[in-house]
Amino acid sequence: MHEPPRSISILGATGSVGSSTLDLLRRNRAQWRVIALTANTQAEELATLALEFGAELAVVADEAGLPALRSALAGSKVKAAAGEQAMIEAAASGADLTMAAIVGCAGLAPTMAAIEQGETIALANKEALVSAGSVMMAAVARHGATLLPVDSEHNAIFQCLQGNRLSEVRTITLTASGGPFRDATREQIMAATPAQAVAHPNWDMGAKISVDSATMMNKGLELIEAFHLFPVGLDRLRIIVHPQSVVHSMVEYTDGSTLAQLGPSDMRVPIASALAWPLRMTTPCEPLDLAAIGKLEFRTPDEALFPATRLAREACARGGSAPAMLNATNEIAVAAFLAGQIGFTKIAAMVEQMLDTCSHVPAVASLDEVIAIDAETRVRASGMLQDA
Repeated sequence: MHEPPRSISILGATGSVGSSTLDLLRRNRAQWRVIALTANTQAEELATLALEFGAELAVVADEAGLPALRSALAGSKVKAAAGEQAMIEAAASGADLTMAAIVGCAGLAPTMAAIEQGETIALANKEALVSAGSVMMAAVARHGATLLPVDSEHNAIFQCLQGNRLSEVRTITLTASGGPFRDATREQIMAATPAQAVAHPNWDMGAKISVDSATMMNKGLELIEAFHLFPVGLDRLRIIVHPQSVVHSMVEYTDGSTLAQLGPSDMRVPIASALAWPLRMTTPCEPLDLAAIGKLEFRTPDEALFPATRLAREACARGGSAPAMLNATNEIAVAAFLAGQIGFTKIAAMVEQMLDTCSHVPAVASLDEVIAIDAETRVRASGMLQDA
């Protein structure tokens, strides 16, 4: 007897995580019923995907894209909508599983709406836990939702924890590729260009996340996420540089055992883990050939050259609004670097300057507060650029 198809909504369907998710669904069509697909501005691409997968609803965040979306869906059964409220309604569609893959703080309200349905959320939006971790995790507990991490590092930790207790964990170690500048000198880092920063040696990613990898802020943000996802205490969270990106993270237990999750550098592996949980599903990813890889290297991060991980740890320790301020300032600084307005090392310097200006970081009680803090910090960070 065949299991009925599970329902799924994908928030951010045209992005890299959304595309990889749809690739896996395409290979397992009978197992899934697509309720809602959303995108930011890519109306025509979204319409094509909605028609292919028979989605019930297609939503574009940019209201200017609604006419094109409606035109492309004319004559079909797919409902078209646009705007922030429509994105929230798509997230609240009651799907068995919602892939939360909207980039940036634009994903906060839709992710919260999905959590409030009390179903399963596959989380690929960093800001949900970096900027609003305490608020989001409280909502998960309040609504009985299941949160499955999709980031390769957090998904690896999640897998390594299965069947074990957090009380038995000695340390959790996030692995970092080290980015394109992992072997660079201080002089080379000082002179780094945007083209060099986005040339990641292991992963094919967007410009912003590639720069975050180059500064290692990406790993700092992941440390804050891990703090909320796996509450073992900040002092038990570690970061180690692993250039091959084969070991995606590790969990050490009190008996001295260390469990590691290994896999190819392909986001379809952690996405498949979330889609199939608590089971497994077949993916087209090439199996690891450890003999061909030959060796696995590990080294301690150099926080003098890459201070972002230290800043993230400090922001996490301070709590309250500090992580949201760190994230917002970093986004403004990265955009300025990519636009040629500031140098590479100025990114972390701006973040540190922002954190230093805040002697008091109040507790954050709601998502509205997080969004207000984010907006205010972006204005202040933009002012730093004008003063520079």
